[in-house]
Formats: sequence, C-alpha cells, structure tokens
Amino acid sequence: MTGRGRRQSPERGASPPPAALGLSPRSRRCRLAPSPASAMARVRGARGLLAAAALLGFLQAASSFEVKDSSGKACIIANMTAAFSVEYKSNGQKEFVHFLLPQNATVEPQSSCGKGNISHPVLVLGFGAGHSLSLNFSYSEEKYQVKQLVFYYNLSDATLFHNSTAGGVKKVSHETNIQAYMGTKYRCINSKRINMKNVNITFSNVTLEAYLTNGTLSTNKTECAEDMVSTTAVAPTTPKQTTSQVPTTSPAPTALPPNPAVGKYNVTGPNGTCVLAYMGLQLNITYLKKDEKMALDLLNFIPHNTTSSGTCDNTSAFLNLTFEKTRVIFRFALNASTEKFFLQGVNISTTLPSEAKVPKFEASNNSMSELRATVGNSYKCSAEENLQVTDKVLVNVFNVQIQVFKIDGDKFGAVEECQLDENNMLIPIIVGAALAGLVLIVLIAYLIGRKRSHAGYQTI
Repeated sequence: MTGRGRRQSPERGASPPPAALGLSPRSRRCRLAPSPASAMARVRGARGLLAAAALLGFLQAASSFEVKDSSGKACIIANMTAAFSVEYKSNGQKEFVHFLLPQNATVEPQSSCGKGNISHPVLVLGFGAGHSLSLNFSYSEEKYQVKQLVFYYNLSDATLFHNSTAGGVKKVSHETNIQAYMGTKYRCINSKRINMKNVNITFSNVTLEAYLTNGTLSTNKTECAEDMVSTTAVAPTTPKQTTSQVPTTSPAPTALPPNPAVGKYNVTGPNGTCVLAYMGLQLNITYLKKDEKMALDLLNFIPHNTTSSGTCDNTSAFLNLTFEKTRVIFRFALNASTEKFFLQGVNISTTLPSEAKVPKFEASNNSMSELRATVGNSYKCSAEENLQVTDKVLVNVFNVQIQVFKIDGDKFGAVEECQLDENNMLIPIIVGAALAGLVLIVLIAYLIGRKRSHAGYQTI
C-alpha cells in the first residue's frame, strides 16, 4: 500500500462485524471493510425531517406484514416504518408531499412466496387510493436481499396530491443493498433512504426476513451498515451476523474522514461556457480483496490536483474530471419537453489498492436522473448527495452547485434547491410549530383552570 499517496488515515466502519484493518497513514483515501457500496450514504435530511415530524405525533410505530404460502406458513415477515416524500406539479409549481406508510396497509394478492428458480418472493403493500409498495426479493450464495423496490403512486388522489397537474399512476423503482445472511433476520433501527426519480423513501426500525423455513423470524440477525456507523467508526471485516452464543466486541472508535474540498470546474463549447460546476467529489467503492474478503475504498478528489475537460452540443454535455489514476465522466442531457437538464450518466475508471483481487476498476450507469434543474437556472444542494452508479460504487457530492447549457458568462442563474435542503429548512419550521402548539395548549389549560377556580367562589 505504499506509493499511492491517496489514502486517508484511519479507517471507519460502515457495516457488519468488527475487525479493523491496518492502514498506512496517507492522505485523501481510506480503505474500509466490508460494506455495500452505499454503506456510507447519509440520511441527515430525511432523518431530521422524521425526527421533527415525531414532535407533532406523525411518526408511528413500525407496521407488521406477512406473506404466507398455501399451507398458511409465513415465508416473508416484515416490520417497518416507511416515510415517503414525493415531488409533483400543482398549478405549474413544484410541490412536495410527505406521508407515512399507514398501519392499515394491506398485503396485496400479488404477494408471493415464489416458486424455486421460476419466481422469487415478493411483498406487495397496498394503501390509500391506488398506492402500493413492493419489495422484490432474491438470493445468491449465502445471502438474500431486497433486489428491487417498486413504488406506485396515484397522482389522482386529491387527498395527498392536492391540485396535481398530472393524473394517473406513476411508477418508480430502484435496486437496494438491503441484504442479510440466509437464516438470519435483517435488522436496521436507523434510517435508510432510497432515492428515486421525484420520490424519496426512508425506512426505519426495520426487521424483516424472507425465505423463512419455520414460519417465524430467526433469532440470529444481520445488522445494517447504518446501525454500525451510528455505534462505531471502525471498519469491520464481514457483514455482522450475531447469535446468542457468539459474543461480539466493540472496537475503539476512530475519526471519520473529512469531506472533500469544493472544486470549481467548467466546460467551454462553441457558444461559451456550457457546464459550470462547484462541488466536493468523493468516490465510494466496494471491492474484493485477494483473500476473498470485501473492502471499501474512499477517494477524495483534490481540486488543485484535478484536471477538467469536456464537450457539449445542444442536447448533451460531458464533464471529465481526472485525479491521479482516477477518471470520472459526468454526462448531462437536456429534456426538451420540460426544458430541464439532468445528470444522465456517470463513467468511472480507477486503480484500486494492491490488495484488490482485480486492481483495475470500471463502472458506468447511463440511466440516471439526478441534479435536475430548469435550463437557465442552477441546481444547488448544500447537503451531501449520494449518487448510486452501481451496487459497488457511489459518487458522493458535497456543496454542489451546477448549471448546464444556458449560462450567462461564468455566473450561475437562479437557484433551484435540492429536496434535502428544503427538508432541512422544514425542520425548524416544524419544531417551531410544535413548540408554539405546546405553548398554546398550556395557555388554554391555564385559562380553563383559572376560570374554574373563580367559579368556586359564589356570592352569598
């Protein structure tokens, strides 16, 4: 591990069982083990919103759901709380609606225990006026996972989507890293946020298990990365599978790596600047080591050591960033019908540490829809955003502001805030409203009590 000059000292934990790896004290890159690629993804905005909602009594207990086979034996059991945040258009304006998975949601007939290799288990929950959430399971080797999360929401439901410009049912889906060892239950108390187009779903207080053999939840459990991060900052070696017979030890905490510095990048086309971007950039890569164990590599781009280039035309633009042996290409596209630009694809190539079984790493995703804003405006997000390229790699962006295509000189246009920032702005408003309501209740109770005390004295 010498000679790379790219690692960040000491490791931090991101997921299951504790066994710290040794690290040479280097700069800017750190090696962790093992974790799904999104183990370091943060959910500050959604978690804060849920915490504030709890003050108003909106946060409910986890709901319990079961899928049973023809003999009546449970094959899927899920206890969880799910909070939804959906963006929609109302009278031409962007609106957001926030709601929870109701406790009276029903297990729909489409739910199934699966049939061997023909079909896999699926849990379909229906609620409200035509809304549904599906958890599609699969397994490989010794683990099972929620392979795909599918959410259908009905914009014609006026109780949720007031004055929605569009109607009908919309569908969004996303692959997840919710996984556990076969024969164990998946447990995740902390928030896990799934980002989809116009939709965020935040899960918390989750206990679930699929492929049950005895119809009940297993005693053994696999803890999620989010719970591990909240209790320790040391990198473990394998997903944590705990049993009542096997004690675990808590490693000493270590400092988290600092956020990357914000760099300023631009691309010039035939008509002047076509891409203008300010952001801190970090790669989060899960890889297999030579000893067949998993590890996590974090790389912070250093702006003054990063070169930028790119091209653009009327409908697409490319921003190429190269730092040492790592190259990231952002592909932006124009949606002519909505007059919005968005991040459509990311290509990554890098060289992993020498301990990696395959040092050369490449990944790409050309079906993304992130960093979206109206042409002529800029997209801005102060919160950290985690852009999932594949299940092995995340691109984490910090304090991002970006504008593509129609740019006046080298200045950003009007700002369109990201949903995470808007959620963070809602928190003090909700807390303030809760406190004001509490003061009002106390005042009313005082006045009622005072009136009753006066009524106790009668004129003789």
